Amino acid sequence: MSYGVDMAKIKVRLTRSTIRTLPKHRATVRSLGLRKIGSSNVLEANPAVLGMVKAVSHLVSVEEI
Repeated sequence: MSYGVDMAKIKVRLTRSTIRTLPKHRATVRSLGLRKIGSSNVLEANPAVLGMVKAVSHLVSVEEI
């Protein structure tokens, strides 16, 4: 639901492989909508997404849109 408040958006890109990472980190990367190295997704910058990005910050790069 949107109540007229535009949340900031971020672009998340997978920069490192998920091989030899913890299964929960692999699941977090998948839940961010990322599959292959170099894939990217634009997401709302809400606390849930920012927490997921922080958990896998060693695997992804983030830019604000």
